[in-house]
Amino acid sequence: MNSKYLNILREMEKDREQGTESSKDSHLLIIDGLNTFIRVFSAVPALNDDGQHIGGVTGFLRSVAANIRQLKPTRCVIVFDGKGGSKRRKAIYPNYKANRANKTAFNRYQEFASLEDESMSMKKQFGRLAQYLNCLPITTLSVDNVEADDIMAYIANELYTEKENRVTIVSTDRDFLQLVNNRISVWSPIKKKLYTPSLMKEEFGFSPENYLLYRTFIGDKSDNIPGIKGVGPKSLIKHFPIICEDREITVDEIVEYADNVDKKYKVHETVLQNKETLQLNYDLMQLKEVDIHGGAKMLTLDKVKGKVDRTNTYEFKKMFMADKMYTVIKDLDSWLHTSFNALNAYTSL
Repeated sequence: MNSKYLNILREMEKDREQGTESSKDSHLLIIDGLNTFIRVFSAVPALNDDGQHIGGVTGFLRSVAANIRQLKPTRCVIVFDGKGGSKRRKAIYPNYKANRANKTAFNRYQEFASLEDESMSMKKQFGRLAQYLNCLPITTLSVDNVEADDIMAYIANELYTEKENRVTIVSTDRDFLQLVNNRISVWSPIKKKLYTPSLMKEEFGFSPENYLLYRTFIGDKSDNIPGIKGVGPKSLIKHFPIICEDREITVDEIVEYADNVDKKYKVHETVLQNKETLQLNYDLMQLKEVDIHGGAKMLTLDKVKGKVDRTNTYEFKKMFMADKMYTVIKDLDSWLHTSFNALNAYTSL
């Protein structure tokens, strides 16, 4: 027998043994679906044999596979934004994400004839991607009128709370850093960093409990959330040292500190003048207590804790050949095995 396939058989046996030794819920990988898709569609210039852009599909699949190989989860869930976005945030702040109505080109490498052509390519690839993901031992999830951020936070905070459960979130969205604790970490696929409580303290100077407070100061331009000018991590620590305490500091405490500090600087006056903005930003950006309806919770529970099917290699390969993507992933059998077979071992548990 070919040595390559002998090695694959040996690895399969190892994967089966691994699957019996640990729970399928011991390490959950949650991937921010739309965040990943837009990132790879914009940056991956891959074309198929017909010259069609396929970077959204192949970039996404390769990114997910790389995350699984590196982070070694026992279960993988990919969460996408539901139709309609976040009703809750739009009710709080009608201008939430209003800046995204302005259409701009996403892809930095592939030239499309028009923005409409690029949009059509994105929609086509996104739909095809869903078919590929259905062939893999992973779970995909979206809930109408609820953002992926809230569903991901709900899963991490409410559904995987046992001390033996580990959760790793994959996203470039820095709002997720507020969730970091001894169970939950965040993998940045751009920085190639796994954010843990110790790395958060090292990089920002304060613990994850107060990262949300920092975000309320700087805002989020991508979501059209205004910040407070002239405040960064260093100035925040300098003028509001209470943020370095090993407990969660509230907006009210920051405002009170600014009001009572002996020597007031401009930043203290700015806080007092913008306390409503700080509270608004906090309410918009917080993911620790997400407000989602009971139906969304039930759907999420059913999907995340439900049965996962093994890789459907036949259907995956049939689509792969039809889409003429063999120049991008050359040894498909080996790639499927090394990327997803460890998850296959947990599907029967």
